Amino acid sequence: MWAVRAILLATLPGLLLTVPPALARGEAPPAAVAPEIAAAELPAEARQTIALIRKGGPFPYERDGFVFGNLEKRLPVQARGYYREYTVRTPGAGNRGARRIVAGKGGELYYTDDHYQSFRRIREP
Repeated sequence: MWAVRAILLATLPGLLLTVPPALARGEAPPAAVAPEIAAAELPAEARQTIALIRKGGPFPYERDGFVFGNLEKRLPVQARGYYREYTVRTPGAGNRGARRIVAGKGGELYYTDDHYQSFRRIREP
């Protein structure tokens, strides 16, 4: 027990020096900046979903337009309700699949093909 305490006390100063200043002040870590993808590079189904989002629907899936919570903070942090999610049809899938577009109130769009594990910001012409 004393040996563990001695090791912790010896390494603690070094650990404190490695904490980013924002975290040391108790601030939330910034969201990672999503890499970009051109809309033209997306699957045809994603481009169809974008067209539906831009014209306000109608949407084919019941959960389209629901609030996306961004709980893992993979997108820039915004107030709850800022982001909405939309399903991108996956041919051959027996369910909604893993592909989504998340739309921000500012008009920005993000694409994920791995069910929110990663995002790419969609660059439109």
